[in-house]
Amino acid sequence: MPAEDPGSDHEPAAPRGPDLDEIRRILAAIPGPDLASGTAAAAREPQLLKPPGALGRLEEIAAWMATWQGRHPALVRRPRVCVFAGNHGVAAQGVSAYPASVTAQMVQATLAGQAAINQLCETIDADLRVFELNLDVPTRDFTAAPAMDAEECARAVAYGMMAVESGIDLLCVGELGIANTTTAAALCLALFGGSAADWVGPGTGVAGATLARKAQVAAAGVARHRDAIAAGDAFDALRCVGGLELAAISGAVLAARHARIPVLLDGFVATAAASVLFKADKRALDHCRAAHRSAEPGHDRLLKAIGQAPLFDLGMRLGEATGAALAVPLVRAACACHAGMGTFAEAQVDGPG
Repeated sequence: MPAEDPGSDHEPAAPRGPDLDEIRRILAAIPGPDLASGTAAAAREPQLLKPPGALGRLEEIAAWMATWQGRHPALVRRPRVCVFAGNHGVAAQGVSAYPASVTAQMVQATLAGQAAINQLCETIDADLRVFELNLDVPTRDFTAAPAMDAEECARAVAYGMMAVESGIDLLCVGELGIANTTTAAALCLALFGGSAADWVGPGTGVAGATLARKAQVAAAGVARHRDAIAAGDAFDALRCVGGLELAAISGAVLAARHARIPVLLDGFVATAAASVLFKADKRALDHCRAAHRSAEPGHDRLLKAIGQAPLFDLGMRLGEATGAALAVPLVRAACACHAGMGTFAEAQVDGPG
């Protein structure tokens, strides 16, 4: 655009923020796999000192990492754990065992090193970053209005994209946010259909009448925005019944794809956020792996919907990227075995007949 005339009486135009059409264009331009690196991994694997397939999914993980890092062998030297925190207007509907104030309190506890994710990141030597998304102003109650307008949603996606910096070689994404399992359930219902009961679970530990109320709220939110959701645009579903931290997670996953950084998805909420990209483009999560199967019942259904097999199942449902962080040593071990093991020829060991 032309430069502003310094002698003009007019105020310079405010810079235009990101919009959802721009996010859609970025998604449409995602790079594919690095086939040369994937082929190199596939060629090395049969030569390693072991029977074919003896390391099970570790072999698949090593190949996946090489394919999406775009180098062979793959390395895990600078993993980053990103925890996105947001508040939800729907919390006022009494869908959680905890008040909305707990989100900000948990952020402070995490910054003070007191949360579970702090201990895990120290153990696995990972860089932990916590990103707050306007905790003083929750999204709107989606049973009454869209949770976010298009600009708010696009800004949150862009904010998540900025969390992905050069030099990271593995990204873990997770969240903090009271009522976000209700939001995730509504988003999954909007994206994949079924009934609210298919997606709603105990979250922070609700049961009985509160759990039933939670399902009613998720169903009411999707019904309220039926026309927008029926259009089939995943980002409109995110805008209507999603949350700021979910939008940011989808942005981080999208930016990681462009930066060739493999991603470990945490539990139900993080996977629901990433599923927005999958719904828009079935290839969009090929650089991701589901770290674990959450005890939140909707997560198993969601993993099947997006074609992901979790790396482990420990009955966890904490969030905070704890499951994703626990998968980092597994990925690191897979890469180390692939890169460091000797071959039959190098060790002068007879191969299979």
